[in-house]
Amino acid sequence: MEGESRRVALVTGSGRGIGLACAEELARRGFDVCLNCSHEGSLERTRKEAERIAQESGRRTHVVVADVAAPDAARAMVDEVVSELGRLDVLVNNAGITRDGLIARMSTEDFDAVIDVNLKGTFNCCKAAAKVMMKQRCGRIINMSSVVGVFGNAGQANYAASKAGVIGITRSLAKELGRRNITVNAVAPGFISTDMTDALTPEQQEAISSRIGLGRFGAPEDVAHLVGFLAGPDASYITGQVIDIDGGLTI
Repeated sequence: MEGESRRVALVTGSGRGIGLACAEELARRGFDVCLNCSHEGSLERTRKEAERIAQESGRRTHVVVADVAAPDAARAMVDEVVSELGRLDVLVNNAGITRDGLIARMSTEDFDAVIDVNLKGTFNCCKAAAKVMMKQRCGRIINMSSVVGVFGNAGQANYAASKAGVIGITRSLAKELGRRNITVNAVAPGFISTDMTDALTPEQQEAISSRIGLGRFGAPEDVAHLVGFLAGPDASYITGQVIDIDGGLTI
């Protein structure tokens, strides 16, 4: 991968937040980038972000609408990336949702929705990308897990289960794909300032910050810097790892 004149990255769920920051970081590091959004309603905003990234970085960008929870859509998305940008070197599985609630009140629909996007979506995209990367005999897969997937969290049984499953997929695929020069790692963010955390009350944010070693929430760019490192040549001997990025929350 390092010897290619052009490298290509696909970041799912990249219309905003952590995904958008990852797309920006990878473009700065010299990747052509495909941004993904899940529905037509966010297409125009994602296109504008892609155009901005292209102007700032000088790299090619592409946008594809796809629901990663649907196997056919995930496969078609990967095919489109290869068709439009020529290859696929890095997959960042960032698309995710929450449907929080205590287990006694959590509906089956809310449980299934989170598993479908966060866990099955990761599986679908990994499967599609692995076929391309195996033929290339190189690649990087970076899966977005969460500290909640490691330690659990009250009111997030569905989200914790999905993110724990992402860790299992990561470690299994690292063993399957390593001989083809494909690394597979997971990033496990703590509390990062995004639309999800913006929904917390000031009192909730203060209470959480008091438990974090650094005393504050992280920024999407903090996660993106780690993703950029894992996508690059300096991380070529790192695989099967789950790297917490939480400001000391889980010390």
